[in-house]
Amino acid sequence: MALFDFRPSDLATFGLAPVSLWFPGVTAMLGLIVASAFFSASETALFFLSHDELRSMRVGSARERLAASLLRRPDRLLTAVLFWNLVVNLSYFAVSVFVAQRLVAAGHAAFAATFSVVSLFAIILMGEVVPKSGAVVFRRPLASLVSIPLAVAVRVLDPVTPLLGRLTLLARRAFWPHLAREPVLNADDLERAVEASELKHESILHERQVLHNVLDLSEISAEEIMRPRGTCLSLPAPIHLADLDGEYPESGYVLVQAADSEDVEQAIPLGEFSVVPELHLEQAAEDVVCVPWCASLANTLQLLRDRFCGIAVVVNEYGETIGIVTYEDVIDTLLSPEPSRAKRVLRREPVLEVSPGNYHVEGMTTLRYLCRRLGLDFQPSPEGVMTVAGMLHEELEHLPVVGDEIDWRDYRIKVIASDRPGRLRALFSRRPDAGVELQAEQRLEGRDEG
Repeated sequence: MALFDFRPSDLATFGLAPVSLWFPGVTAMLGLIVASAFFSASETALFFLSHDELRSMRVGSARERLAASLLRRPDRLLTAVLFWNLVVNLSYFAVSVFVAQRLVAAGHAAFAATFSVVSLFAIILMGEVVPKSGAVVFRRPLASLVSIPLAVAVRVLDPVTPLLGRLTLLARRAFWPHLAREPVLNADDLERAVEASELKHESILHERQVLHNVLDLSEISAEEIMRPRGTCLSLPAPIHLADLDGEYPESGYVLVQAADSEDVEQAIPLGEFSVVPELHLEQAAEDVVCVPWCASLANTLQLLRDRFCGIAVVVNEYGETIGIVTYEDVIDTLLSPEPSRAKRVLRREPVLEVSPGNYHVEGMTTLRYLCRRLGLDFQPSPEGVMTVAGMLHEELEHLPVVGDEIDWRDYRIKVIASDRPGRLRALFSRRPDAGVELQAEQRLEGRDEG
């Protein structure tokens, strides 16, 4: 008799199938529904967590830290979740078919048909829809709850994961050999498109500035926006609250030094604490990522987001830590109309107009920001000089001291304060002949074009 061969005469026997025919299978199927709901809810809860939630979980309870660590390798986690969910669902349908066949063989075709339909809707509703919907609402507590069993499931699959990766690669090469990446838009083309926009509304102008900042991420290096090492608080472990001497670092992080060197291993996000513990702050430290001084800000931001970290340590060509870039610094660079590293560190305007044409400028001010304030076109230095202090070092060929003067573009620069190497203030005075030289250059350019 066919599985769905339903006759009116079967109504007489509907619901009278012996319990021994379906109860063991239904019991197994209920257990498989629970397992399917677990993996479905786990996937949604973990991958629906925001970047800020993950960062706060990294300094939370042990279960929260475990959940955050699983998402450091999202591909590995997703492969394990999908694999086990697929195994559970296939097992569920195999048991369902077996029970239905037993019912048909015993002459209960109508009961078997109803059982098959109900089992299908049960796995869809109770194994997928309901747990995923609940996981969206209660994602953080659920992520903490499922972290331990999910970590075990991931660890069990680890020996098989490389084989699955090779099979995926072989299948892609066999069935989609000509699959290629989509062409990448050129940043210069996007920049020109933004410039060509003629909308003048104030909100639109702010959006244009943000778009410019986004496009500039590929041109700005990590060194240009980093907080210098000397402005950061770094201590070796163990670190207690008393070691801070009541000082709250401006960056919001306390750097944890390695035991046998000055390298930075971790960072303590003080801003994430609701109550700061008295002892062993390093136990709540989060990992950091290391980037070279020449890395673009776009790559630094991508690395921070991929690793769910809040801080990137900038190293020079010798591997020495020269500064840090926080996630908040990158966001400020994106959204601020006039982003400035010096403004963030000093908490005040680094370029002050003391009189018409005269400016007090801090040495850590970047040349990009200085040119924006002075209304000049920014021209990157061939030597890679980033700051006013670096430009003075390059021109003077020694450490600047009070009284040193140089000419730079339309301005005369004089060092007026220097309390320590790298920390100085200079007076920028517009030269009276700057306009005359500019007009002469323009006339020469016009004559050459003629």
